[in-house]
This record gives sequence, structure tokens and C-alpha cells, in this order.
Amino acid sequence: MNIDILKNYAELIVKTGINLQDKQQLLINSPIECAEFARIIAEKAYEAGAINVIVEYNDEELALIKYNKAPIESFEKEPTYVALSREELIREKTAFISISARDPELLSGVDPNKISTLAKTTSKTMRKVSSSMMSNEVQWCVVSIPTKGWAKKVFPDVSEAEAVEKLWNSIFSIVRVDKESPVSEWNEHLENLKKRKDYLNEKNFKYLHYKSEGTDLTVELPEGHLWLSGEESTKDGITFVANIPTEEVFTLPKKDGVNGYVTSKKPLNYGGNVIDNFKLTFKDGKIIDFNAEKGEEILKGLLDTDEGARYLGEVALVGHDSPISNSGLIFFNTLFDENASCHFAFGKAYPSCLKDSDNMSEEELLSKGVNDSLTHVDFMIGSAELEIIGETIGGDKIQVFKNGDWVI
Repeated sequence: MNIDILKNYAELIVKTGINLQDKQQLLINSPIECAEFARIIAEKAYEAGAINVIVEYNDEELALIKYNKAPIESFEKEPTYVALSREELIREKTAFISISARDPELLSGVDPNKISTLAKTTSKTMRKVSSSMMSNEVQWCVVSIPTKGWAKKVFPDVSEAEAVEKLWNSIFSIVRVDKESPVSEWNEHLENLKKRKDYLNEKNFKYLHYKSEGTDLTVELPEGHLWLSGEESTKDGITFVANIPTEEVFTLPKKDGVNGYVTSKKPLNYGGNVIDNFKLTFKDGKIIDFNAEKGEEILKGLLDTDEGARYLGEVALVGHDSPISNSGLIFFNTLFDENASCHFAFGKAYPSCLKDSDNMSEEELLSKGVNDSLTHVDFMIGSAELEIIGETIGGDKIQVFKNGDWVI
């Protein structure tokens, strides 16, 4: 692998992704298999002025051993030291980089009850941390690089080595690091997303009407909602890009304002399992019925996380004519697949998508229609047939998407 392009990617993550500040601390969460790239990120972070770089490694194979051998009780209590250490790092204004690159089928044979139990336990333990991150108290960025298991899932008909190489090449193209000046390319891209964000905020739609095969859904947007795009800001005014890649413009729905039905258009990789071809029916915001061709028990566990998991927390618009979609690949990795398709998210909403949310209590946010939950999981519903009509407060109807793409 060309070391120069790896360094370009790492530099993009440090300078554009988290926009690391001089003398700021950084935490990198990485799979063991991605250790080499984590080291390159650390090198670029120190060159950019980091005072300290902490790397935490996770081991999928060790996690699989626990799922297969440990009793259910071990999944009911998450060690609190992880949450406490993260809370302290946030107080110290540490920036966070997470390398997301798990094997989509790793846990396919595991007891779904263990998976849902651990997910719920972890969500409860890490609730304060998740809330801080979703409120943009510090910079954070999710990125990805190939692992062997993931690459073979995306490219099953070639050798492992070739699959990894093909996935590297796809990622390099999608995140624009194969360009002469990746940072300039990203600046232009972020500006284009900002123009769409500004348009949607100007229109201030009250409803979005979604229609495609298997989907007929009306989403109400709360008063004071804000559309955000790739570049966000911390409470201290530091800009950052939370996802690399990113192609979305997003906001939050009114908790009780979603009605109709929607069908997934891409597989959802959740907790080392794939959920595919699922349909959800909503009434007054709540999922009242669901089914899935694959992974239905896993989906049920996700929806049973808490009451808020059966409501939506995010509405995101992504044109079908985008780099990831045009690759023709299913990545089985939400970071990539969500940026190829319009999507929603089960669970917690981003408070930053509501005006003046910094000054609101949890009760006030709920009264404004902001959903709360232990979980936040994106799922993809966009396709080449999707049409979206925006309806203003005055009743004017404006086409936003036609044939899967932006009209504006």
C-alpha cells in the first residue's frame, strides 16, 4: 500500500475531520487489525500539535470468544471505568477519532439475546458520553479502513488480498484522498453541502412526504428545527467533520409526527449482524409494526432497547448520484452505506438540530418533539425511485427529490 496516500488520508482526518487544535489531546479508538493506520494518524496528530495521543484497541475475535463462552450475566454489567475515563477525557476537551471497520458477519451465529443485552447495557453505561458527543461538546470523527473480514464481505468473489486492495481503492476514491489536493477537494465539497443546508433552512418545511416502492411516509419537522451538513461546530466554536465520508444534509423529526410506512433499501450492519429487507410502519411517530427478511430478531432487540428506540431521531438527505452510490457497492458498513442513500435513524435525536437547544433541559427538549433514547442507529431508505415533497407552513408544496436526486 502506498504510504504517501495513507499519510494523506491520516492528515485529512486530523486537519479536516477533527480539526485538531494546538496542544489538544486526541483519543483514537481502533480495531487491532488497523493498528498500523492508527499509528500514522498519531504521527500526523503530533505533527499538527497534539499534546498527547491515546490509542484504545478493540479485538473482534476476543469479543466473539466472550459471546460464545461467557454467561448471559456477564453482558448485563458493563465495567464503568470505560465511561468514567471517557467522561474525564471530554472534560479535558479531548478530540475523538473512531475507526469503524468491523466484520459484518462476525456475530451471525451468536445468541441475539446476548447481543441486545450488551448493546442495552453499554448504551446505559455510556449515556452521558453519548449525549456529550451528540451535543458536540468536543470534536469527533468516524472513519474507516479495510479489514480482511469486511473486505471479503464486500468482494466475496476474489482472494482476500485482492479484496482488501479493492476496498482500499474504493475508500481512497470515495474520501477524495486520491486527488492532488484532498483538503481543497473537501473544502469545495463541504461548501456544496452547505448550499443545500442553507436552502432547506430557508424553506423551513413543516412536512416531508416520501414516496418510492415500499415507502409512503410523512415526516413532520418540529418548530425551530435546523438542517446541518458535513461541517459542524463544537460549543467552543471549533469546526469539524463528524463522518469521513459525508454526503448528507440532516435534521431531526418531530417525535410524534411520523406516519405511514418505509422499506429499507440497503442492508444494516448492527452489532456484527446484518438486518436486511425490513419494513417499518409508523403511527404518531412510533413503530407499531415491523418485519425483516433477514435479522428480524436482531431488529426486535434494537427496537426494544427502550421506548425511544421505536421513534426516529434523524432525517438525512443524500442524493442517489453520489460517489458511494455510483460505486455500485454495498459496503455493509453504515458509515459508507448511509452516505449513499437517504436515511433515518432509530432513537436519539441530535439536540444541535434545534434552535437554542444549548439552553434547554431534557424536559424542554422532549416538549419540543426531540426524541431521546439510549440508541441511535441509521438505516437506509433512499433509491433511484425516491421522491420527496416538502410542504411549508403555509401549505406550499415543493419538490426536493425526484428520481432519487436533489431537485434544488
